[in-house]
Amino acid sequence: MKIFAVRQLTYAIAIGLMQASFVYAPSAFAQQKPANPARQLPAPELHAPLPAEESLPFTELQRFARVYAAIKNNYVESVSDQKLIESAIKGMVQDLDPHSAYLDALEYEEMRVSTDGEFGGLGIEIGPEKGFVKIISPIEDTPAAKAGIMPGDIITKINGESMEGKPLSDVVKNLRGDVGSAIKLTVSRPSTGKQLDFELVRAVIKVQSVRSKMLPDDIAYLRVSQFQERTGPDLAKHLKELDAKGKPKGLVLDLRNDPGGLLTGAIGVSAAFLKPGVNVVSTKSRIDQESRVFKAVPGDYVHNAKDYLSDLPGWTRTVPMVVLINVGSASASEIVAGALQDHKRATILGNRSFGKGSVQVVMPLDDNTALKLTTARYFTPSGRSIQATGIVPDVVVTDTEKGDLFSFPREADLAEHLSNDQAGENGEVKGTTSLKPDETAEEKEVFEFGSDADFQLAQAVNKLLGKPVKGGAPVAEKTLTPQEKAAEKKAVDAGAGQTQKSREDLKSKPAGAEPADTGEPDKADPAPSSPAERKAPADSTTPAQPDGKTKGQ
Repeated sequence: MKIFAVRQLTYAIAIGLMQASFVYAPSAFAQQKPANPARQLPAPELHAPLPAEESLPFTELQRFARVYAAIKNNYVESVSDQKLIESAIKGMVQDLDPHSAYLDALEYEEMRVSTDGEFGGLGIEIGPEKGFVKIISPIEDTPAAKAGIMPGDIITKINGESMEGKPLSDVVKNLRGDVGSAIKLTVSRPSTGKQLDFELVRAVIKVQSVRSKMLPDDIAYLRVSQFQERTGPDLAKHLKELDAKGKPKGLVLDLRNDPGGLLTGAIGVSAAFLKPGVNVVSTKSRIDQESRVFKAVPGDYVHNAKDYLSDLPGWTRTVPMVVLINVGSASASEIVAGALQDHKRATILGNRSFGKGSVQVVMPLDDNTALKLTTARYFTPSGRSIQATGIVPDVVVTDTEKGDLFSFPREADLAEHLSNDQAGENGEVKGTTSLKPDETAEEKEVFEFGSDADFQLAQAVNKLLGKPVKGGAPVAEKTLTPQEKAAEKKAVDAGAGQTQKSREDLKSKPAGAEPADTGEPDKADPAPSSPAERKAPADSTTPAQPDGKTKGQ
């Protein structure tokens, strides 16, 4: 009977795989329409069925079926078929790379929420802190801000349950909930050493991915915290509002701790500052026919809607410009920084970015689950791959005058990350901590981006005004070994050596027609820690990435 069961299971799996190949055939996709086009979730890429010799590895399927049957018949406790199949799928995907993932019902919904930018929560930006979760900043006019929660507070308990050692994603799930539901938050405030309890009621949190203001000396400041569906149109709105205050002398675009998001958003933001029609980014996949060049043209950043960049003020493409990046800048934010750097449109200032140079496509499997799959690498207009190396600033400035504050791991630190052929042997750049070992916690206090205490912003303004730019505190000795320094230089040299050839390669590739809602460089994924888990608006998940960074609750 057991042998018969194994054969039956193998047969069922084989039939399932055959059916799946038809579901994802181009002819089937031609009939499909997204359930909600407004979400702009990328449709699955158009893959032809695998060759017959690769489509059904019968021997391996038999082995899988034997393991499946052994667990069903002999495991100490009964295990449901659903759990076994889901675990098998997750195991199959998780070893591919850090950003491919099987999204169950909860994870799929969280991804949609993050893309939409609206959810029920408290309104706080959070990040990991020595086994706990730290509040980076409360969002203005939210339950958290109104209750008096402050940056630097450490979340110790939620509804009486200790959060010590909990993954960031678990804390996010506890913080979010139905609008109008109550939650008790216990925090430790390092500045006073006291434990504080807050009784809060969850509200609708609308994450604004773009904010702006006019700085002294007629310098405009724009911050993009995440690339969502509305990021492009919102950025255009902010640029027009700035124009109403008078033409600025310079512009600072802040992409620090931005974990990425939608590819269309990155192209739109880039196009706002570049000449129409120039290359923004190219993607290269395993199948040459699916490689693309995306340009600063409406067809590549807007779908079935008005071109939101059509009536921008003329100065947006000519005003002197500085782009701020740091180790938390990943994916879509690196696309924007790379495009503006390659076209010499802006000076990139800050420190080396995360290095996520891959594209993920979300493939819905049914109404509740999806597969997020890495399908291509992306390249800057000059042909540079930033995978596992990152964008190197034109002007290096530490996070604070005393040194770097953020010491997240980079793409190169993540297990199973994709390699960078341009980097050469040992050319990938891992995360480093340049804080001096004797600095106190107070000296590392988190500041708000765009505030008067923002050292890098002050240096960006100095750059635009022609004043001296300070680099901040010297990097602590032993931050990089001689081998790491040599590898870093080698990575830069290797990228430069590829530039001319890559330009010719890109020119030879047509733009082609973009599939509806094409691939998105998504946030870095939850495990291991990458940008998306390091910095996201409270009540919103990102993954950063990278992907990662902090999340919003």
